[in-house]
Amino acid sequence: MPLPKINKFFKKIFLKSLDYIEIVGNRLPHPATIFAMLAGIVILISTITYWMGVSAVHPVDGTVVTVNNLLSGDGIRWIYTNILDNFLRFPPLGYVLVVMVGIGLAEGTGLFAIMIRALVLGAPPKLITAAVVLAGIISGLAVEAGYVILIPLGAMIFHGIGRHPMAGLAAAFCGVSGGFGANFFIGSIDPILAGISTSAAQLIIPDMVVNPAVNYYFMIVSSFVVLIVGVWVTDKIVEPRLGKYEGSAERIAIEQLTYREKKGLKWAAISAGLFLAAWALTVIPENGLLRNPETGSILHSPFFDGIIIGILLFFFIPALVYGRIVGTIRNDKDMMKHIIKSMSGMGGYIVLVFFAAQFVYFFNESNLGLIIAIKGAAGLRDIGFTGPVLIASFVLLSAFINLFMGSASAKWAIIAPVFIPMLMLLDNAYHPGITQAAFRIGDSLTNLVTPMMSYFALIVTFAQKYDERYGIGTIISTMLPYTILLGIVWIATLMLWVWLGIPLGPDGQIYIN
Repeated sequence: MPLPKINKFFKKIFLKSLDYIEIVGNRLPHPATIFAMLAGIVILISTITYWMGVSAVHPVDGTVVTVNNLLSGDGIRWIYTNILDNFLRFPPLGYVLVVMVGIGLAEGTGLFAIMIRALVLGAPPKLITAAVVLAGIISGLAVEAGYVILIPLGAMIFHGIGRHPMAGLAAAFCGVSGGFGANFFIGSIDPILAGISTSAAQLIIPDMVVNPAVNYYFMIVSSFVVLIVGVWVTDKIVEPRLGKYEGSAERIAIEQLTYREKKGLKWAAISAGLFLAAWALTVIPENGLLRNPETGSILHSPFFDGIIIGILLFFFIPALVYGRIVGTIRNDKDMMKHIIKSMSGMGGYIVLVFFAAQFVYFFNESNLGLIIAIKGAAGLRDIGFTGPVLIASFVLLSAFINLFMGSASAKWAIIAPVFIPMLMLLDNAYHPGITQAAFRIGDSLTNLVTPMMSYFALIVTFAQKYDERYGIGTIISTMLPYTILLGIVWIATLMLWVWLGIPLGPDGQIYIN
């Protein structure tokens, strides 16, 4: 068979597979319903495995771990009396609601949007691709701002300077998606993931806490990975493939920053710098206020125990300064209006958390998660499947699961209770932070090509503004080179990181002591 026919054959199979993925994904119930169903399945499986006498020997203390039957009298009483507590003590709930006070104010005042515009508009023409990708990475602080504002802005900028608008859209999309696993700052997703990781890790170590900055060092390096690969793929593969734009879409002038916006941005930056300086003074001196008062430690101290409040203030203070200068905050009522607006969009998340919490704590109480982790870890040891190759395999598994399920926090709530304990129980006991980092990479990679990603339809709409023939296949074929190249480089970076044993972030060592 001639080469062009082979390529056409495989392209047809690939697109057909994507059609099936889209059909299956669209038929899945709401994520909250999935968690409710999973909670019911856990109850049923706990009863069956209890009758079968399933057990495992705990590798740490040698005790025999048996299944708790959640349909027994004790199990039903436990469920009845703990549903409320399960919801209230689920770590992601409090973390995300607190941090959204600061992030919501930054979004409502327009600070995030103006930061993105300033970064892109201030870049020299030769660095415009890098500026768009970098803005996308930073926009990961507030996911909605990235998908809703930056992606169409990237297409608009490229179109405005005579380049193909789809290349600008693709560069921005790469940065925004990469911002889930790579960033220069701690954002709203970090406390959510850390909270879920904490719940999973406590299956093995009851008092273990995974802090929101556990992946921070790796996230900074990953930002450069996404930036370099994103720029190279855009300039060397995507834009040459697209060719010259022949569409009829009118070029829209990109508004420059007004004097008041520039002034507001300047003083927001100054206030952020002053806050960071004051925050640093609470831990840098040996007698720093937020150090551990008994040991003088920074890692296990009030600083990291309450880091979510620091993140809140890091966004809140600059947003307040910016809003006062540009006029989006004239009084306390305006400030509260922005915060309330951001919180009003959290209703769906709260419902999701209620059912996710029941699934996670039912799973924990049944001991199924612990038994699966013990037996799974033993199986991995028996086949010798450990080390960096194991971590790379988990990245690929996460990427595959992401093709079928859109919500990152929902996926992690399902995956974490199994894989975090499993990797903690290996001979090389992996810290939950490494499992979390691997998941974030996998999720970022296939967000670029899965129609299950919640903003995918919106991105197709943005593309159709420039050519009505553009559809799902156009977006996927345009973004696939990013997924492949980013996957190779990013996974290699993580494997090298594991091999070198470099901490992923504060209190984020590769292995558990």
